[in-house]
Amino acid sequence: MNTLRAGLAFLAFVQAVLGSWSLIAPRHFYDNFPLPTNQWVAFFPPFNEHLLRDFGSLNLALGTVLVFAAITMERRLVQAALAGYLVFAVPHLVFHLNHLSHMPLADQIGNVVSLVTVVLIPLALLPLSLKPGARVNH
Repeated sequence: MNTLRAGLAFLAFVQAVLGSWSLIAPRHFYDNFPLPTNQWVAFFPPFNEHLLRDFGSLNLALGTVLVFAAITMERRLVQAALAGYLVFAVPHLVFHLNHLSHMPLADQIGNVVSLVTVVLIPLALLPLSLKPGARVNH
């Protein structure tokens, strides 16, 4: 159960960081994500403030649902939050797998590893929400 709660909290934290950054400072996010030396978002011009603020808001919304799931540990909410996360993360991964050629090799590797990781985490957590005897409310 601690693993499930920790995983939900980690995913919520990632969403909170990405969401807050892109909502509050969209240009800075565009120019500096994930690091000032590796601008992954800027590899996809042009800059669009509206799109980045919407991205930020949606990430914060998903993060909020993940926080509620981590706090309540209500079985269906946990499962819905993880499924919703995958609905975002899988197409995001697929897009980037098909758009790597314009990035340096180190950025390609970092991009793929980070995006695969955030798909594998909810896939690993979903079965934990089904474990008999877990303190997930029915």
